[in-house]
Amino acid sequence: MDFGIGIATAADSWKVAQRAEELGFTHAWFFDTQMITADPFVAMAAAAVKTSKIRLGTGVLVPSNRLAAVTANAFATLNALAPGRIDFGVGTGFSARRAMGLGAMKLADMEEYIRVVYGLLAGDIVETEVEGARRKIKFLNPEIGLFNTRDAIPLYVSAYGPRSQALTAKLGAAWKCFIQDVPGGIAALASMQKSWAEAGRPADSLYATAWACGCVLRPGERLDSDRVVAQSGPRAAVLLHRHADLDQQGWQNTTVVEAPEGIADEVRQYVEMARRFEPADARYLNNHRGHFVFVKPEERHLITPELIRRTTFTAPEGEMIQRIEALRSAGWKQIVIPLVPGHEDALDDWARVKAAFG
Repeated sequence: MDFGIGIATAADSWKVAQRAEELGFTHAWFFDTQMITADPFVAMAAAAVKTSKIRLGTGVLVPSNRLAAVTANAFATLNALAPGRIDFGVGTGFSARRAMGLGAMKLADMEEYIRVVYGLLAGDIVETEVEGARRKIKFLNPEIGLFNTRDAIPLYVSAYGPRSQALTAKLGAAWKCFIQDVPGGIAALASMQKSWAEAGRPADSLYATAWACGCVLRPGERLDSDRVVAQSGPRAAVLLHRHADLDQQGWQNTTVVEAPEGIADEVRQYVEMARRFEPADARYLNNHRGHFVFVKPEERHLITPELIRRTTFTAPEGEMIQRIEALRSAGWKQIVIPLVPGHEDALDDWARVKAAFG
């Protein structure tokens, strides 16, 4: 099984990628959330020259936020710095778009974007819309070696619902999604495997990547310790942010329809609080402040042990190994552990878990 890390992109994220490589992690995924974290292509370029083995990818890029031609060029440039070590992770948008008051983009538009990016990387003349008109574009002189279009750049699609999973299978792409427990992870994989089979693809060719957030507990450590809340709390708070989005913007969530039993009161309190966020015409700004990178002071009292237990992979080391083994046995090929800024030392905890898998 491969082990990757998710990086809340910073200008010096190469240090985290370099340390992950030293510890034997196979992948480093850089967040592409323009209003929340730093630019992934800048950070990945630095990581490319500071590492030699670990794969570097966008986790995930949202097509509406970057011109396809610019994205193709950025990947080709990275591919010259780290030949054959670059991955293209893409999705219709959650954090990156909601932080700007936008819902998810259309699947058809994402598919078209992927077509243009890979057409350019293949050296084709690609017809696409530019500033409202259809234009033919291509890389004009790749042969002079300013960037690399020779080495393959694998595609990873973030997909949760049946339509996005069907598109992933149609494209023959690697697949990724967030999971919060073993039963849910196995169920999600079964759904993707069904789409994969319906597309006529061999079962063993599906490369499934599970993103599992959480904290490796120390002996006797409680779920409400400051360390656990710092590492697991940002993921737990995402559920609260989703419900505020639904309440204020009407944005549906594939993985959350209603507040789960046992944490409904925390959700209710947060939604009521979020209704008072300012500015009134852009409450999504404060709702997504700190999103997935830190716990806002005003939401700290709502990050309860039960919320952490329900939404994250937080457990003692032995139990964590058992959970990941269950995922591996079910068919997951990669586990990705997102790291919280300021808690990069959690890499050492996860490296011990990883060591159990050889």
